[in-house]
Amino acid sequence: MARLAGKVAFISGATGGIGEAAARLFAREGAKVAVAGRSRDKGEAIASSINTSGGTALYVETDVTEPDSVEAAFKLVMNAWGRLDVLYNNAGGSSSADGPVTVAPFEEFWRCIKLDLFGTWVCCRNAIPLMQQSGGGSIINCSSIVGAMGIPNRDAYSAAKGGVISLTRSMAVEFAKDNIRVNVLVPGAVATDRVLCFFEREPHLKAQFDTYLLGIAEPVDVANAALYLASDESRKMTGHQLPIDGGILIS
Repeated sequence: MARLAGKVAFISGATGGIGEAAARLFAREGAKVAVAGRSRDKGEAIASSINTSGGTALYVETDVTEPDSVEAAFKLVMNAWGRLDVLYNNAGGSSSADGPVTVAPFEEFWRCIKLDLFGTWVCCRNAIPLMQQSGGGSIINCSSIVGAMGIPNRDAYSAAKGGVISLTRSMAVEFAKDNIRVNVLVPGAVATDRVLCFFEREPHLKAQFDTYLLGIAEPVDVANAALYLASDESRKMTGHQLPIDGGILIS
């Protein structure tokens, strides 16, 4: 049997990179997938591709920094499929505008907080009541190695991703009684176009390549970890961090 048969999954930031890989993988494993993101053209193309390949998907235009947009997105999913079992908070990202706390622009700090931390928080706020109605579910948050180790020139992003780790633990305790599991992925560098551009533009980041014992991950590596947390195979796992870091956290 498919590992996500009968489940409905909402994946934010699903119009490219890791989110797209996860949307396609979840659909192949039997889930009905809400492809959530801001790019309508990309999102509709991904959903259409999934549907024509035998899966079930729906593009849902979503800006996770805007509460009204998030609320509307979840209402569309419920209208379409009547339940929610999995939330994968994949939307987020750092920027080369970040820097040390002494010089990083205020605007960049609030951008990181609003996208990476608040976006996670507001999606959970909308998803949890729906999971309670469905009898439980799995929330998969996404942090980063910057939430667990020091990396130069990423103080704003580090603050946001560290907050995601703390929020995960808090929600895991709060909602265990509702059979809702909450875990967090901790990826290192992932070979998406955006990340590879960062390495090219910022030589201090390029030096990290040597500390990835197994090399940097591909999007499917993170998607596979998300699939495990979404499935019943991880039914007794909550409040934990799952690194997909190529060994950098122990190097």
